[in-house]
Amino acid sequence: MVGGRQLTSAGTPGLLSPRRLPAGVISLAVGAVVWEIAGRIVDQPFLPPLSAVVARLADMVGSGMIVGSLGASLVNLAIGFGVSLALGLVVGVAMGRYRKVEAALGVYVYALLTAPSLVFAPIFFSLLGDGRGSIVGVVVMYSAFIMIINTASAIQTVPGHLVEMARSYGASERQVLLQIMLPAAAPLIMAGVRLGVGRAVVGMINGEMFISVIGLGRIVTQAGGRFDGAGVLAILLVIIAVALGAVALVQAVDRRLTRWLPTTSRPATTSRRPVPAGARKTSGGDA
Repeated sequence: MVGGRQLTSAGTPGLLSPRRLPAGVISLAVGAVVWEIAGRIVDQPFLPPLSAVVARLADMVGSGMIVGSLGASLVNLAIGFGVSLALGLVVGVAMGRYRKVEAALGVYVYALLTAPSLVFAPIFFSLLGDGRGSIVGVVVMYSAFIMIINTASAIQTVPGHLVEMARSYGASERQVLLQIMLPAAAPLIMAGVRLGVGRAVVGMINGEMFISVIGLGRIVTQAGGRFDGAGVLAILLVIIAVALGAVALVQAVDRRLTRWLPTTSRPATTSRRPVPAGARKTSGGDA
């Protein structure tokens, strides 16, 4: 502190050193600059500069086009992901805990995970029509199976001695599942949930575009039909924001569920007291 003013690491008062900025902020700023420059150099309708995309997005928000469509898309996403999460936890825990269930369902789960999820869109359309049910079905196909596999793997990696210890104290199967296996497997389960929510956003947009033209998918389809590159990219920014918000929400739940976990390594940020010179001894010093 010089003259009552706090200095940054660069020595300039009142200014934030670039080295102290989060890496994500710097990366986004660099990406925005590159996008703006590339758009102006290419000068093509399919790649407008970022400033034009942001202006187009502001016009869409001002006209009310985004708000209503975004609300419909979020409802589709919430219902589809909720169903996927329930399936992922129930079926995944059953497959991870019981070998017979894994033998019976494993082949179907892995087959549906590797199959292109969008090929089921015509099936949902023929069975459920062009309403919300078809979109929810596509979202489930995109996100459920990755969570089932991650949950099953997480349950199978729980150390056996924890289960044996619980059994020795007379714990029932329900207590073993709820109080031993699920808490121990929670970090890996939540990793699968994070993957699932990202895939759910993709399923939501694909379902809205190819089955029922509503929500954000409707705007993308209409903008693409008009060859409105700025409009398509503006909706893409909204979709990315939705995906990042959903992942951030899952991460917040993850931190709350796994806050009991011990920290195995911490950065050396705490201050250490200096050791007196007389107390320092080498390994070969006097005892």
